[in-house]
Amino acid sequence: MANAWKRENSKQPKLLSPILLILSLCLLLLLFLFFFSARSPSNPPNSTLFVSPLYPIPSFNCLESPQAHPVVANIVENLKYPFLYSLSDFGSLPDKPHKNIVRLLKGKPFRKPDISATIQQLLEGMKGRNGLVVDVGANVGMASFAAAVMGFKVLAFEPVIDNLKRICDGIWFNRVADLVTVFEAAVSDRIGNITFYKLVGRLDNSAVSATGAKLAFKSNEEIAVQVRTIPLDELIPNSEPVLLLKIDVQGWEYHVLKGAVKLLSRKKDAAPYLIYEEDERLLQASNSSAKEIRDFLHGVGYSHCVQHGTDAHCTKV
Repeated sequence: MANAWKRENSKQPKLLSPILLILSLCLLLLLFLFFFSARSPSNPPNSTLFVSPLYPIPSFNCLESPQAHPVVANIVENLKYPFLYSLSDFGSLPDKPHKNIVRLLKGKPFRKPDISATIQQLLEGMKGRNGLVVDVGANVGMASFAAAVMGFKVLAFEPVIDNLKRICDGIWFNRVADLVTVFEAAVSDRIGNITFYKLVGRLDNSAVSATGAKLAFKSNEEIAVQVRTIPLDELIPNSEPVLLLKIDVQGWEYHVLKGAVKLLSRKKDAAPYLIYEEDERLLQASNSSAKEIRDFLHGVGYSHCVQHGTDAHCTKV
């Protein structure tokens, strides 16, 4: 028994092989990195998007914006590149809800906005090209998100805070914070401030002109607010390529275009495809006209314009 004890006691402990030792160290290092990365605070994804040094005015910070409520959002039907957006107007609840709320309750997607389909059809032919999509009068983002879900970078301009909150909803729902930069401003032909009329219950018809805001909805209450104005030429540098410019500002289109002379005067290959609302009644309510706009556009080289409903599509040919 004594000899047996000596034999067992004389055995030396085996050392770990070099390969096993390296694997063990790697495992410990991974556990260490995982532990500290999980504990360290991280910035929200793309949070630097909201404070851009490239622009003369700060972009709208969705991370600091009050949350819109209630939120009624859904996916859009019949688009090659679907997206979600959040309603800003609910209709007259409970008697006459918005049509998309009725569709939602029936288990249907939101109706496809015409501008969303138009934007995607146009951008389908621009894939692979570098440049911005500029959305002036973004409302709740139906044009902006149509472009962003295709991978295009978007500058969106919207002066109504109620709509801006809904754009922030859509940025989160569609995971496009790295593609959409939003500005709380009305685009015009000069820097400053202007009185803007919000139309309660029909925020998509809010306008610089009080007459234009109530043209189709005379019974809705209007609220006058002061908003910041900026020309596109002050914000978009000459070196920044722009593929498409969409303008829907309830009759203020001429002032937007005048503030974008440099952008629109670019050579044919660099000039953006232009879509703007050309509603004569709204234009006259803002002391301009379709003829005045067409003459201006012809002067900067946009010689080919085609009417699509109340929208004009213009290019340099």
